[in-house]
Amino acid sequence: MPKVTKRKVTKNDIPKRNSKNNEEEEDTPMITTVDKTNESKSTKGIKRKASSSVEKNVKKTSSINEINSIEPTQEVDDDAEIQLPRTMTLKTSDRLSAKGNKATVKFASWNINGIRAWLTNGGLKYIEQEQPDIMCFQELKCDKDKIPSEATPTDYKSYWLSGDTAGYSGVGLLTKIEPIDVKFGIGIAEHDTEGRVITAEYDKFYFIVSYIPNSGRKLVRLGYRQEFNEAFRNYIKELDKKKPVIWCGDLNVSHQSIDLANPKSNTKTAGFTQQERDDFAKILAEGFIDSFRHLYPDERDAYTYWSYFRNARSRNIGWRLDYFIMSSRLQENLCDVIHQTGVYGSDHCPIVLLLAI
Repeated sequence: MPKVTKRKVTKNDIPKRNSKNNEEEEDTPMITTVDKTNESKSTKGIKRKASSSVEKNVKKTSSINEINSIEPTQEVDDDAEIQLPRTMTLKTSDRLSAKGNKATVKFASWNINGIRAWLTNGGLKYIEQEQPDIMCFQELKCDKDKIPSEATPTDYKSYWLSGDTAGYSGVGLLTKIEPIDVKFGIGIAEHDTEGRVITAEYDKFYFIVSYIPNSGRKLVRLGYRQEFNEAFRNYIKELDKKKPVIWCGDLNVSHQSIDLANPKSNTKTAGFTQQERDDFAKILAEGFIDSFRHLYPDERDAYTYWSYFRNARSRNIGWRLDYFIMSSRLQENLCDVIHQTGVYGSDHCPIVLLLAI
């Protein structure tokens, strides 16, 4: 049985929610920490009642054969208030590296789909509970000069990058570990106008946070996406010659058929075209590994993105679009990769990488 840690929740832990007819919520929320070590697939925490009852999680009832026609490209107003569950469940892991060492560095990545809405919905509570050493964001949808100061928690140093178009794209980096150097973009003007890449150099590795271009509805940007893919492949290859690379973020591709719920109906959908998958495979062939698939090569229903439509998340009709890719010579340092599917606040969930490095 997984180890479950309980604690009381204060009012500050509760994300803001819409309330109809000014009716007060009576349920007291709960934060549950579940140890996923030695679990190969699903993790279930046993919850005790707080001072009043807590809503139970919705049981998955859908079939992966159900057709999902919603592409992972919809836009949601980043100032809109999203109805969120009252619970946050964090998975933890004590899994050791191949060398038998405990994890020493925790990385986290999250496409937050608008930093202002994320802050309003209590997103900082995740960082307070997870306590990553290095945290990165995609889709800030906010000019870097207008990002609220509270987006940088105590003990972290922040780096923000926005594009030329207001309210579009953008990436961010929070770090407790002082980087040697931080660079913005990949050094090619035509690919550095949308705020998509930050590279931080540390003593033993380069860390790249990225938000890879989406090919768009009807694949209107597929051509540009492939140009970006080629430029980025060359960029990461050059870094890897100097020291190992850890590359993460929303990569906007489901590499294998098991990385999305409905592969057959999405072969011409952005994120699962053969061109995008082939480009991704080319990068891996340069000496990189998909850390999650390295540890869990056959695991299904392991998604990081769900459409806001048709209750896709509660039915787990999703896509795996978020990754930690790393130089293959780091595989002996790999401890675990966690999809924090019990954390809400965006159409993506956070992902966590644990390394002994």
